[in-house]
Amino acid sequence: MRAQSERLGSAASPDDIESQRYDIALVDDDRNILTSVSMALEAEGFRVRTYTDGTEALRGLRSHPADLAVLDIKMPRMDGMELLQRLRENSNMPVIFLTSKDEEVDEVLGLRMGADDYITKPFSQRLLVERIRSLLRRERAAREELDPEREAPIRRGELMLDPARHLCTWKGEPVNLTVTEFLILRALAQRPGHVKNRDQLMDAAYGEHIYVDDRTIDSHIKRLRKKFKVVDDDFAQIETLYGVGYRYRDS
Repeated sequence: MRAQSERLGSAASPDDIESQRYDIALVDDDRNILTSVSMALEAEGFRVRTYTDGTEALRGLRSHPADLAVLDIKMPRMDGMELLQRLRENSNMPVIFLTSKDEEVDEVLGLRMGADDYITKPFSQRLLVERIRSLLRRERAAREELDPEREAPIRRGELMLDPARHLCTWKGEPVNLTVTEFLILRALAQRPGHVKNRDQLMDAAYGEHIYVDDRTIDSHIKRLRKKFKVVDDDFAQIETLYGVGYRYRDS
């Protein structure tokens, strides 16, 4: 099992993700974290908006959307779970959860609710910066930079995936996916009937240099199935091979 790790090699080299100014929303009731993380992100060229609770953040993000949000789970007034649920009503913005070591249940629940990633406190600021860069690179590739002629829509029976438009439909009905969910589903649907183990799905969704726990993939798969079942209660295309991995059913 690949565990969450800081095995990132040497410091991340600058790339074209830094040639743009990205807005990061940082939500935490610990003002020391807000201050130190804001300084670290701003030093990397990001614009940062900070909020001390979920209610304040929800108002701010509805009026001024961000490119990515980093949310603490335990907060007063509105916690990170409720905030994520409210945000997911009309936004697929990438979200990273900050969670304490004793909040394993919250980590899994957060991923099932639609978070893209989580980092356990206490955390390395360098690790957080790398995770943010990774998510922004993946979102940009999925939404903006794919050539429609080079990567045509994928059609598998009732499923249609259009990477150039980040569009997913089942039986003609839209299925609203986060970037991570879209990349996992695309990896499975590209080769129906072929098994993908968790490491392969991690690489497809997070890149080869980001390490996350196995249950992260399991949680994303459960949320994928749930979203499709909202459209079609008989959806059963994503199959589990226990002890091996997952595959998209070749129908």
